[in-house]
Amino acid sequence: MPIFSYLAIPKNGNKSELCSELSALSYCEILPADNQDVVVLVTDTPDETAEETLQQTLKNVQSLQSLSLAFGYDDQEKQGK
Repeated sequence: MPIFSYLAIPKNGNKSELCSELSALSYCEILPADNQDVVVLVTDTPDETAEETLQQTLKNVQSLQSLSLAFGYDDQEKQGK
């Protein structure tokens, strides 16, 4: 169960469109900042395959300018897999 959090920066200050696009994705929860043009994105996928698919989908989000990893955890690493 990979869990990651990111800081997502929208293109051209289009935070509302970015929030809509990210909210529509499976395994994603968003937390928009109140006073900045940034969104915290938290992902929680059931397995590595779903995580890889989500990563490819995130690369194609049109309103996303940049995505910076803030935290990552994968329980597979803890189990030595």
